[in-house]
Amino acid sequence: MDVRPAALAGQFYAGDAATLAADVDRFLAAATPSGRAPKAIVAPHAGLIYSGPIAGSAYSELAPIRDQIERIVLLGPAHRVFVRGLCAPTVERFETPLGAVRLDRRALDSLRDLPQVSFADAPHAQEHSLEVQLPFLQRLLGDFALVPLVVGAASPEDVAEVLERLWGGPETRVVISSDLSHFHDYDSARELDRVTTAAIEALDVRGLDEESACGRVPIRGLLTVARRHGLRARTLDLRNSGDTAGRKDRVVGYGAYAFTDD
Repeated sequence: MDVRPAALAGQFYAGDAATLAADVDRFLAAATPSGRAPKAIVAPHAGLIYSGPIAGSAYSELAPIRDQIERIVLLGPAHRVFVRGLCAPTVERFETPLGAVRLDRRALDSLRDLPQVSFADAPHAQEHSLEVQLPFLQRLLGDFALVPLVVGAASPEDVAEVLERLWGGPETRVVISSDLSHFHDYDSARELDRVTTAAIEALDVRGLDEESACGRVPIRGLLTVARRHGLRARTLDLRNSGDTAGRKDRVVGYGAYAFTDD
């Protein structure tokens, strides 16, 4: 099989194309781009009813430069299958109700010599951290190539080495998929997410721990590379499920961040 079909359509997001497109377009339209083109963004990956507005804040930053973007390097944490290092798929395309996204097989195959990179489809089959990002990219960019990697047990340097290999030029942008704190009361979550945000803005790899973010491993790798390349991290949006569509006694935090060379 050369296609990874949508696994979360009708669960994390609408299962029909028209409704999904309208939902994503609404989230993008509600955000105001800063005008400072990012090399990388961090966006959340919960069900769109919860995290869609915050994801829209992240993806809207790419809107002014959509015509120059040809490739997206997408990293997200493994939730379903244990992964040692980073795992690339072997298929040719990922699908959502909005259609197929072609994978950059040449870029993925260029990672085969790295010991921290493996190739398997099982970790990708049910992984929502990557899939939830695809409708935003499809609506925003149209035709683009995707380099998707599920990240498991890895060091910041393991991730950074892969990002450096794929860094490219203006045609390539990086998306890190991550939610923030999980299942605290509203006020506790806001404080935890504030500390996490301060660490991200300071490019402080050691400032992120298990309480910070489910995608802390790929974020740490991005922070490492961002520091080398002289990028600055800016917070675009910081809310939680208690602000969007959930109860306030047990919330999940969501942050949108952009990394620019300004």
